[in-house]
Amino acid sequence: MDYDFNATHIILDGYMEVNKYRFVYFVIMFTVYILILCSNSTIVCLIVGHKNLHEPMYIFIAALLLNSVLYSTTVYPKLLIDFLSEKQIISYSACLVQFFTNYSLGSAEFLLLAAMAYDRYVSICKPLQYPTIMTTINICIFLVFAWILPVCHIAVPVILSAEVKLCNFTLKGIFCNNAIYGLQCVKSKVISVFGVVALVDLVILPFLFIVFTYTKIFIITYRSGREVRRKAAETCLPHLIVLMSYSCLCVYDVSIARVESNFPKPARLMMTLQTIVYHPLFNPLIYGLKMKEISKHLKRLFCLTKII
Repeated sequence: MDYDFNATHIILDGYMEVNKYRFVYFVIMFTVYILILCSNSTIVCLIVGHKNLHEPMYIFIAALLLNSVLYSTTVYPKLLIDFLSEKQIISYSACLVQFFTNYSLGSAEFLLLAAMAYDRYVSICKPLQYPTIMTTINICIFLVFAWILPVCHIAVPVILSAEVKLCNFTLKGIFCNNAIYGLQCVKSKVISVFGVVALVDLVILPFLFIVFTYTKIFIITYRSGREVRRKAAETCLPHLIVLMSYSCLCVYDVSIARVESNFPKPARLMMTLQTIVYHPLFNPLIYGLKMKEISKHLKRLFCLTKII
């Protein structure tokens, strides 16, 4: 492969024996993608279609699930095309676009979880002030902030990376993530600084805010009656499970993708697949089973489907 071709295209080197099992990979990942779209969209439609679910908590859940659909759509179409292609390549400009959308939506996940934590805090710890704090306008502000702030943060290193010279054209992955920094001839200190700022603002601070908020909730509920504790466990536990799951996957992405190591390719592939398979399917499963009102509507929907 000549240099001119390499100068504009990146080889995705994270696949294993794709030529031998391309159709098996394609069928499995296509099925997973359809499941992600259907499961997340079903709950979003239930929340939109039922007035008793038009509450801040459920609106944030709908936003979180919609975010999972958007995130998956930035990854899966290209992934499916690569499985059927002879060469797994991507242009550098398209790689930067994929990087931008992946991390913008991925960071929005933490901010949405932070908004949900704040909603639960006000609901449980300040119930009398809840209607005046969690107004429609404030909910819209939280949602816009959760999606716009990551876009502004991630856009800066992406724009700077577009002007950086590349010396390596083989990416150790199946889609564009933090590993693209390893392709650059010289690591830019400016990009590194912006990356650290984005990590602090979009991941660490929201995570600490969520931990602080739920700590306050648990302290308040511990001192309250059994009914308050039951309500807190019912509404907060799904959010905490999702937070822990997503945080573990993010730790992998930040640590492994940016550290030069001889991490075995099979292990790297399996961990990468978990970030795009496990979490988008995990969200609707948790909220569909653990959130009482959503679970009720799902049961009615499936019962109606069986009758028809």
